[in-house]
Amino acid sequence: MNKINYQKETDNIINRICSEGTAPRLLLHSCCAPCSSYTLEYLSQFFRISVFYYNPNISPLSEFEKRYNEQKRLIEALPAKNEISLIKGEYEPEAFFEIAKGLEDAKEGYERCFKCYRLRLEKTARLAKEEGFDYFCTTLSISPLKNSQKINEIGFETGEKYGISWLPSDFKKKEGFKRSIELSKEYDLYRQDFCGCIYSKAASEKAKED
Repeated sequence: MNKINYQKETDNIINRICSEGTAPRLLLHSCCAPCSSYTLEYLSQFFRISVFYYNPNISPLSEFEKRYNEQKRLIEALPAKNEISLIKGEYEPEAFFEIAKGLEDAKEGYERCFKCYRLRLEKTARLAKEEGFDYFCTTLSISPLKNSQKINEIGFETGEKYGISWLPSDFKKKEGFKRSIELSKEYDLYRQDFCGCIYSKAASEKAKED
């Protein structure tokens, strides 16, 4: 099956927004400050953004809080044409461990991760609908290690389920990932070496040993 160029779909939506002269409200799920850096720099030109930090997969609590504090610091420091606010989601590790049951030894980047994408996007979509946002999206597609096709597939399914528009994206395009590294250095952001869960940390540590 041919891969969809989701960046082109983003461009089409942004072109329409620019022609209308509006700045829609976007609820942007974020996993961490580095992944959100370029995403916010880019999208805040066109949207009024609320960043939703909801990541029950992150362990331990100290890591969850550290990433949240870096997210907060970045938003306060980053110049933006339109306002950027921050919503801190509840820390619900039990929700992640429930969806990971039976997949503890699954290969990183596949079925367990897909369930984790869905868990976070469902929470984001529900909140976006409840609070009257125009779109919802996630920073996850900026990572070369994340499956942007699957992220968008889940995003569209979740948006349809909750009646809220999904903003398609592949933020690694247009050298987005490269720019996120540059911004991480510029703002001296904590850049973690694992996705967040105990399974990704174990995989990261094993890779270092190899």
